[in-house]
Amino acid sequence: MTRNHPQPSRRTVLGGAVAALAVTAGTGTAQAAPGSPWPAEFPLPDGWLPEGITIGGRPYAYMGSRADGAIYRTDLRTGKGGVLHEGAAGLASIGLKLDRDGLLYVAGGAGGTARIVDSRTGELLSTFQLTRDAAPFINDVVLHEDRAWFTDSRAAVLHGVPRGRRGEVRALPLTGEWVQAPAGTNSANGLVATPDGRGLIVVNAGQLYRVDLRTGHAAEVTLKGATDVAGGDGLVRLGRTLYVVQNRLNKITVWDLDKKATTATLTRTITDPRFDVPTTAAHYGDRLYLVNARFTSPQTPETTFNAVAVAL
Repeated sequence: MTRNHPQPSRRTVLGGAVAALAVTAGTGTAQAAPGSPWPAEFPLPDGWLPEGITIGGRPYAYMGSRADGAIYRTDLRTGKGGVLHEGAAGLASIGLKLDRDGLLYVAGGAGGTARIVDSRTGELLSTFQLTRDAAPFINDVVLHEDRAWFTDSRAAVLHGVPRGRRGEVRALPLTGEWVQAPAGTNSANGLVATPDGRGLIVVNAGQLYRVDLRTGHAAEVTLKGATDVAGGDGLVRLGRTLYVVQNRLNKITVWDLDKKATTATLTRTITDPRFDVPTTAAHYGDRLYLVNARFTSPQTPETTFNAVAVAL
């Protein structure tokens, strides 16, 4: 574990003076859904290369950049936003999650890192070097109990970073029925806690796996109504309903889980003409918000990007 900055305690973060948020001007125009005062589509800067999105208890979305690791914040009520955390060459922000104490946990992709950013000020608080593997890809993150758990799409392991306090990173090798996909394929990606809170559900190579956090044993979830979740990327769970973003298929499949997440039954599919390879989703109110990664379009500094909302 490597920290580039000392990590403050929750008391320090919450008790300190909150600096004013400095953001750059947003680009483009937000579009409101018919009959709704809140936008159902809003822009990101050209060339942003988004992949992750997270929303907490307040109506603000945070979206990371694969281009340089920057983080953009948008007010869901207006669709206006700006850069919260400035990026730098060689960095990436893939999946991210916002904790109750205002800390953002950010997956660092090929850098093999997890970063913690203050969502109020944009300040980088800590950097954890999760792996020394030659070609890692730290992809997504879930907050569960005392740790933030990160997937590595190129290794059969989860990394557990302590939440809001000092401690050691835990590497949890994945065993049991886990099948590690070849590098470059859509392997370990999004993850959520099981409905009973005793483990995690991880999407990997078109299947869902239930992972025991004590042992790392992974058991494949039995799918009913479909044979796979091809292109499975971000996951959102609300109670026993699991939403799976299937990126290049431009759809979200909705599954009913049993209590222990041993089976998942397909109940419906959400599609939208505005989907353009959506990768991850976040929930607020009666909507899911998704970022369009546009993987099938040129990934240049001039490429336009956006986020869209769909009703649950």
